[in-house]
Amino acid sequence: MDTVDRGLVHALQIDGRAAFRAIADVLGVSENTVARRYRRLRGQGVLRVAGLVNGARLGHTQWTIRLRCAPDAAMPVAKALAARDDTSFVYLLSGGTEISCTVRTRGTRDQDALLLDKLPRTSRVVSVSAHLLLRNFVLPDGWQGLACLSPEQADRLRPPPVEAGDGPIDLDEGDKALLRAVNLDGRAPYAELAAATGWSETTVKRRLYALRGQGILSYQLDVPPSALGFGTEARLWIAAPPAKAVEVGAELARHPEIAFAALTTGPTNLVAALNCRDPLDLGRYLTERLAALEAVTTMETAPIIRTVKRGGRLLL
Repeated sequence: MDTVDRGLVHALQIDGRAAFRAIADVLGVSENTVARRYRRLRGQGVLRVAGLVNGARLGHTQWTIRLRCAPDAAMPVAKALAARDDTSFVYLLSGGTEISCTVRTRGTRDQDALLLDKLPRTSRVVSVSAHLLLRNFVLPDGWQGLACLSPEQADRLRPPPVEAGDGPIDLDEGDKALLRAVNLDGRAPYAELAAATGWSETTVKRRLYALRGQGILSYQLDVPPSALGFGTEARLWIAAPPAKAVEVGAELARHPEIAFAALTTGPTNLVAALNCRDPLDLGRYLTERLAALEAVTTMETAPIIRTVKRGGRLLL
């Protein structure tokens, strides 16, 4: 990627639905150049923008799951998990016998069906551990490794702030149809979204603005880190004293290597994902930056050897 490509990627991370004209103005190139670069990168499978729903506003809960499988079963199990609507970020780890993924459940019935019934009884699965995600410190759309625009340029693209909201909400069928459409393509034209919902383009535009402003809808840029030169990815499980866990999580969020960090239940109370240039870069991070955090008591690292799924389809 050249400077314009990287600027476009960073712009879409800030606002996945930013107008090409606004991005072009920030980058100092023509609108046609931005549109052409976007179409090329999307056509090559390098990036896509997906509309995602804040599951907490719908009463959903999120889990991080680790499965250990027989060597010949790991890939079939990973593919089966990736095909589900309630999973995202499905990875094969270490020697290819372990799977890590995120699961969103709508309620106790869904939770029990997957975690207590289906997964433990899956043939060739050796062990399953599931830990509730309690608090996010950084999500993939906040990964600093994509940053190349100046703070002033970024501020020109930043969307309006989200309104605070408490408790789950209900969506009508029109909203669900709209959210499913932008989940497939976060930059779908208003005419296409109008056809998917049966609404007018004006109504579509108004509802997108409202859902985003209420913190229900966000746009996430889905781009493989390797496309940006980050060829080594890993998952981290970290333990810290309860009184220090939030402090450590907040510090992880400030590290440009960290693409995801959250507080969890379980024997380790923090989980993180990191992107590094190469194994040497990973080694430096673990022995220098992470080792400098005195509150970290234990740490487990598992390199990602294959990404089976990144962002997930919409669960409503």
